[in-house]
Amino acid sequence: MAGTPPLRIDALTLFPEMFPGVLGSSILKRAAEPLAHPADPTNVRPPVVSYHVTNLRDYADNKHQKVDQPSFGGGPGMVIQCQPVWDAVQDVESQDQRPATRILLIPQGVPLTQPLVEELAGLPRLLMIAGHYEGIDQRVIEKLAPIREISVGDYVLSGGELPAMILIDAVVRLLPGALGHEDSAHQDSFSPGDKRLLDHPHYTRPRSWQGLDVPEVLLSGNHAGIQAWREHQARQRTEERRPDLLDRPADPPIQPDA
Repeated sequence: MAGTPPLRIDALTLFPEMFPGVLGSSILKRAAEPLAHPADPTNVRPPVVSYHVTNLRDYADNKHQKVDQPSFGGGPGMVIQCQPVWDAVQDVESQDQRPATRILLIPQGVPLTQPLVEELAGLPRLLMIAGHYEGIDQRVIEKLAPIREISVGDYVLSGGELPAMILIDAVVRLLPGALGHEDSAHQDSFSPGDKRLLDHPHYTRPRSWQGLDVPEVLLSGNHAGIQAWREHQARQRTEERRPDLLDRPADPPIQPDA
C-alpha cells in the first residue's frame, strides 16, 4: 500500500558485528532498499523493511561495559543483568511511535512455525532481544511483558543472534515486494493451503543429466497436469518425511473484511 511505512525490525544484542553480513545480502538487502521495476525504471518500490541493530553493552552502567554477572544459586555461566536490557528497550522503543512487538529468542520459547512467521510479518514493528550466556535475568523478562518468547528448534546455540537472523529472514521474505515474484512465498514448504505440505521437487536444464531425466509431465505444457503432479508429489513427500503435518488441522478460512 502506498504510503505504508516499512516494517521496522530492531535487534538488541551483545554482538552487533554478527548482523551486517546477513542483513546486507541477497533478499534481506534488497528489501531494505528502493527497487526499480526491471521493465519500468520509473516504477520504484520503496523499502519494505528497515533494520536497526543495537549493542546492549552501550547501556552498561560501568566503564568496562560489563552487562553480565554470575547466577544466584551457583552454577556455570553468566547471566545478563536487568538494567542494560531494560534501558536499551526503553530507549530503542522511544525512537519510533509505532508500538513494538517484543520478542525474546530463547530455547524455552514457543517453536517458530510458518503460521507464527506470517502473524509477525503483518505487524508494524518487531523488537528482538538476543539472549546470550546462560540467559537474561528473569525479572526483566517479566517486567517487559507482554513479550513473545520464541525458539527456532529443540537444540541450544551460543546465543540468540542466529535465531534472530533466522526469524528476520523468515519474516522479511513474506513482506509484499520483498521477493522477485509475489507467488514465490506462497508455494514454499509449510505455506498456507488445505494442509501446510512440504514443497514438491524442482527441475531445470538440462533435460537429462547423468542418466536422470526430468519428469515428462513438466515438459508437456499441460498446466493442469503439471499442477496435479506437483500436488501429488508434495503430499507424497510430506507423507514420507513429515507425516505429522498431515495430522494438523487445516488453517481456518479467511474471514472477509467487514
